[in-house]
Amino acid sequence: MTNKLAVVALGGNALLRDNEKGTIEEQEQHTAETLENLIFLIKDGYDLIVTHGNGPQVGNILMRNDAGEQIYGISPMPLDICVADSQGGIGYMIERIFRNILIRHGIKRDVITIVSMVEVDAHDTAFNKPTKRIGMYYSENQANQLSREKGWIFKLSKKGDKGWRRVVPSPAPKTILNLELIKGLARQGNIVITCGGGGIPVYYDENNEIRTIDAVIDKDHASSLLANSAGANEFYILTDVPFIFKDFGLPTQEKLEFLDYKDTLKYLDSGTFGEGSMAPKIAAALSFIKNGGEKSIITEASKLEDKSYGSKITLNYGT
Repeated sequence: MTNKLAVVALGGNALLRDNEKGTIEEQEQHTAETLENLIFLIKDGYDLIVTHGNGPQVGNILMRNDAGEQIYGISPMPLDICVADSQGGIGYMIERIFRNILIRHGIKRDVITIVSMVEVDAHDTAFNKPTKRIGMYYSENQANQLSREKGWIFKLSKKGDKGWRRVVPSPAPKTILNLELIKGLARQGNIVITCGGGGIPVYYDENNEIRTIDAVIDKDHASSLLANSAGANEFYILTDVPFIFKDFGLPTQEKLEFLDYKDTLKYLDSGTFGEGSMAPKIAAALSFIKNGGEKSIITEASKLEDKSYGSKITLNYGT
């Protein structure tokens, strides 16, 4: 019998917390705590693909870029190289820590990190409306100067108190490059770490050559596409809350534990989920179910093994 395949998307809090400095010791501790919660899937015989966010880490890389250029005159690297840089560093950290956890549990599995490219449509409408904030904050004068020199687009911080920040498009992922290799390695029993930060956005030009483009792909949408494309049975999104909540933070707040596709879509369309936080995760989970997935679970990493926790989205209510 073929093992079930699960894709697990690690949220940003699985590696780095907002109220911390982001030292390697802090990141390694959180990574170890998160990965320990995946052991039950391995013991249950699942094949496993792990994806992860990279927002804070790639932001730090971009700030080092800026500091190096301003202070030492070092040529800055483009966004695609910075995303690849973060994929390699985070993937290495996850891989090494996962190997140590497997050793402690007496489990023999290889772990491999794949720096991944993800194809996008160069004409995606998202390129007409950049929304994803990246890098450091600037004064209005600095932002205007960089806009003239580099062609960057800036937006004021959400509360307007920190200054101006560069924004880039967030196009939809189309295909995962090296998909068959990723799937094959996972189906051979290897734990595969890939699609970090949503993958490196690329497109094919008129000569069918791969070109890069300044953009950031949503990690959960890329993970959902990967899960469907690889034929995964289950798709897990790990976040900082154990359940999906309707009207989170309002007097009408309600925990939603067992959800079917149709009702979840109604909730999403009505705006009941946080647009910048939970809504993209819900949309990614629904896409996985719509395209053939059996079950998607959104929960906190520490609650993953306890099957009574977590919001479960399936095609049919209660299954």
